[in-house]
Amino acid sequence: MRRKRVTIVAAASLTALALAWPVATPGSVLVFMVLMLTVHWPSRQKRLRLAEPPAPADPVWPGRGMKAAVEALQEPALIVDRDMLIRYRNPSSAIAFGNMALGDAVSLRFRSPELLSAIEAAMADAMVHSATLEEKRPVERHWGVEILPIPAFQGEKPHFFLVLFHDRTAERRVERMRTDFVANASHELRTPLASLTGFIETLQGPARDDPKAREQFLPIMREQAMRMSRLIDDLLSLSRVEMKRHVPVNTKADLVTVMNKVASQIEPVAKEIGVALIFEGPETSAIVEGDEDELIQVFSNLVENACKYGPEGGRIELSVKRASERGEAVIDASVRDFGPGIPAEHVPRLTERFYRIDVGNSRSKRGTGLGLSIVRNILLRHKSRLIVESTLGQGSVFTARFPVSGGQETNSAESRKLPFDSMA
Repeated sequence: MRRKRVTIVAAASLTALALAWPVATPGSVLVFMVLMLTVHWPSRQKRLRLAEPPAPADPVWPGRGMKAAVEALQEPALIVDRDMLIRYRNPSSAIAFGNMALGDAVSLRFRSPELLSAIEAAMADAMVHSATLEEKRPVERHWGVEILPIPAFQGEKPHFFLVLFHDRTAERRVERMRTDFVANASHELRTPLASLTGFIETLQGPARDDPKAREQFLPIMREQAMRMSRLIDDLLSLSRVEMKRHVPVNTKADLVTVMNKVASQIEPVAKEIGVALIFEGPETSAIVEGDEDELIQVFSNLVENACKYGPEGGRIELSVKRASERGEAVIDASVRDFGPGIPAEHVPRLTERFYRIDVGNSRSKRGTGLGLSIVRNILLRHKSRLIVESTLGQGSVFTARFPVSGGQETNSAESRKLPFDSMA
């Protein structure tokens, strides 16, 4: 309103001046224009500034859509900002890494220089970066980490970054097992090969014409060659079993028949070392989904181990019994010896490849360290598991627990044999 009054007064005054003195007309016009610019130009600039939208501030917290997307991820994920502060985390990250407060720095939870450097690099060039994270506590875990910039509005620099964790623990464990397997297999083969090479060189050199040395060395060479043959056979058998482990079993087998066949096969060996085989079977057949040949291999291995490492008790008991586990019917097929027993610290590792409680004792009894690994893989294919119970000084019980098949039970007297005693 004030500007309007100034404008009217100035116009009237300059017009009167121009009418009174026509010579002053150009000067009056020039003065009026300068006065208008002085009065009205700042007001126009202010209006333009008010009309402009305010510059958007950098967001502090991610939006709902971004949170919902991260929430849906099954793997641990975090959203961090340019200050490397945690702005959101999904439930999987809380399970994997524990509770992390929003607003805390990433470095408070993750002390890995590689991971922190990868996050900083992603912030610097707005590109995808990756890193590895290894944690030893509370359990050993290996993670592959991706840092992905989340695109911002209208080409702005990313305000947030997604830190996505991929669990690589199982892959690392398999890789380590393969490495250990190759190393162990090489070591097991190298020992008899070195022995054979040494004897051959001796027979070709100093003992070339020595019949006594030849008679002494040849049986040892034969034993070393047989040891390599057993190891190769077990390696091939383990390889075949592992290749078939995920192939479903589509046949049925009677565990009572299987146990009878195993007892018949092992009888000569047991009789030779003075051990009685006693089989206690059920009144009816015990039908499970299984490959009979593979099940015979399982229980032959268990009975042979009992004969090798537990002959002191003088007997080995085989049994097939019906039981229940968590309300589900199961069938337990067990092999029990009465030997020295197994120390508790060794029991969890018995099915590892090449694992031996006493390496010297195992090799002296022609063991390869692969038998129980073969047993475990066969039982996994049959959806069953191996249960080991052992008491020092009293012996061990190896039980294969099978789910009950839908097959019909039969009352066949031929399917059971009570008892089977190899000492008879």
